[in-house]
This record gives sequence, C-alpha cells and structure tokens, in this order.
Amino acid sequence: MAVLTLLSDSYTRRALGEAVFVGALCGAVGVHVVLRRLSFFAMAMTHATFPGVVLAAILGVNLYLGSGIFGFLVVLAVAALSARGDNASVTGVVLSGSFALGVLLLSAQTGFTRDLTAYLVGSILTVQTGDLVTSGITAAVVLVVLALLSKELVFGAFDRDATVAIGYPAGRLDVVLLLLIEVTIVTSVPAVGTILSVALIVAPAATARLWCDTVGGMTALSIVIGVASSVIGLVISEQWSVAAGGAIVLTASGIFALSALLVPATGTLARRRRARAGTAEGPDRLPAPGAYPHGAPGPATGTGVSS
Repeated sequence: MAVLTLLSDSYTRRALGEAVFVGALCGAVGVHVVLRRLSFFAMAMTHATFPGVVLAAILGVNLYLGSGIFGFLVVLAVAALSARGDNASVTGVVLSGSFALGVLLLSAQTGFTRDLTAYLVGSILTVQTGDLVTSGITAAVVLVVLALLSKELVFGAFDRDATVAIGYPAGRLDVVLLLLIEVTIVTSVPAVGTILSVALIVAPAATARLWCDTVGGMTALSIVIGVASSVIGLVISEQWSVAAGGAIVLTASGIFALSALLVPATGTLARRRRARAGTAEGPDRLPAPGAYPHGAPGPATGTGVSS
C-alpha cells in the first residue's frame, strides 16, 4: 500500500524514479570504490563537490553543470597531486579545504537564502522532470562505461603493477574511475545530498561483498540493494514524514548491519557458533571482506593515479 501511495502524486512518482536511478548508479559505482578501498576518497569527493553546488546555486546555473565542472577540476587536481605525494594526505586536504570553501562562499552571500540542508542531505521529493531525465541518462552512460571497462578496472583493483606490465593505461583508467565517482556524487545531490551520498555509494557494495565472492555477483547484488534501500527509505519518509535522504541512507546502513550479523560464512553470529562448537574455519570458507579470491594480491589503495 505504501508503494501505491508513492504512485498517487506526480511529485512522489518523480521521487520514486529518482530513487531507482540513483540507487542503481550508486550501487554499480560503489563496487569499484569498495574493491579499491576508496571509501575515504569518495567521502572527500562529496565534500569537494559542495563548493561547486554552492557556486552553481549562487550563479543561477544548472546544478549538475556547475558542480560537475568543479568536481572535474578537483579530480584532475587530486590526480596531479597524488602523483607527487601521499594519497591519504592529499585526500584529507581536499576533504577539509573544499568543504570550508563551500561554507565560505555560502556565508559571503548576504542575500542568498537557499537552505544549506538541501545541499547536504538532499530533497528527493522536490526533484523535477529535468532532474529525473538527467539521472536516468547519467545512470545509463555510467553503467555502459563500467561494462566496457569492467575487465581493466577490476584487474587494476587487484594488481596495478600487472595492469601496467601488460600495457593497460592504468593512470587513465584511474582518472576515468575518479570521474565516474564524481559524476555519481553530483547526480546523487538532489536525492541524498553531498554528505550522505558516500553512504549510498559504499553501503550497498560493502553489503554485497559480504555475500558474494565474484565481482559479477557483487555488482548485481549491490545494484539491487542500492535500489531497494532508496525505495524503502522513500516509503519510510512518506509514511512517517521524516527526511528522505536520512531514511534512505539509514536503510542501506541497516541492511549492511544485518548482513554483517547474518552472512553464513563470515558473519558475527556464524563466527560465534563456530567458536562455541570449537571448530576452526575450514579452507572452503568464502573469502572475507579484505581477502582476495584465487590468491590474487590485495587491491590498490588510495587514488592510484601515479604513472
């Protein structure tokens, strides 16, 4: 009945469509974020996108265009700086500095009254048809790019040195992935805002990683969880009149928490049962998150943009 209620009004139908597109997009991109351990970088990029969103609103230009251009410049800057020094340090500076710039720009505009929370946590119930079309096209393009570059991106995540050795342009692939992450964050702003978008990117993929030991299975399940979290969160928001962005992210986080408890091979409850039974974990155990199948080396950490 709650889902049928969402279909009764035009604004809720638009919100439902946005939830599906954003959930699928974040779920797909999140797989590569988790495989490469780029969660902290993704969080930094959400903060770095904030000044672009504020500038777009102040100048009266399209939000996607303004924040997208700014995010593109930030990605290039991070790529250039990471090639010269410590990735984590660069990411930390980008996180704090960019967010501070956004707050400064917003506070400097005395006549600017747009609500800050709309940028930080989203307002999916106010999306317009243009936002919906943009999200749908973006999701389709990103999914196609991920499908075309799937082998190279996954190979680079598990063994960057081998990727370079066999002739793949590892540096360019890294930049492409960073741009896809930025595009996903920008597209997610109307739904869950700049701050909460990182959770919708990471949580479904991290949950899928608990249940799957193949990249294909992980990707499919991550997309399903992303869409389900978005729709369920929207239903909760409509039913109990709470913030939609927060409800969506909490739903995704709750699914992850339940999975961490219940997953048969590596979940907390399963480990406790084995401990009580006095049995060791056998060799047929599924690879735990952070372990890598078939003896492959661990994924590259950081942005990995050095040549």
